Order: sequence, then structure tokens, then C-alpha cells
Amino acid sequence: MYEINTIVTLKKSHPCGGVEWKIVRIGADVKLQCQTCGKYVNLTRDELKKRAKEKNEK
Repeated sequence: MYEINTIVTLKKSHPCGGVEWKIVRIGADVKLQCQTCGKYVNLTRDELKKRAKEKNEK
């Protein structure tokens, strides 16, 4: 499963061009922070499973 501070690569890029996201909070949904521009996005756990391409341990 996913843990806080894990870097996740998503299939589609953010409008800023970033594809790497840091997991900031885990609860009913998952809060991600773009590593390129710093914006935050909330995804449900199911959405994250569908959109995640790979998990990088950093």
C-alpha cells in the first residue's frame, strides 16, 4: 500500500508538466503534492490505483 512521503508517478501529466507526486496525507482520500509546481490534489484510493504508473521509494 501507499505511505506518506512516497513519490508516485502518474500516467497523465499535470498541466504544469509534472508527473511525479508526493503523498502528503492518507485517509478516506489521498492528498498529493505536485513535485514540479507544488499544487495539491485529492484523489480517492481507487482513483490513485487507476492513475498510478509506478511507486518510487524516496
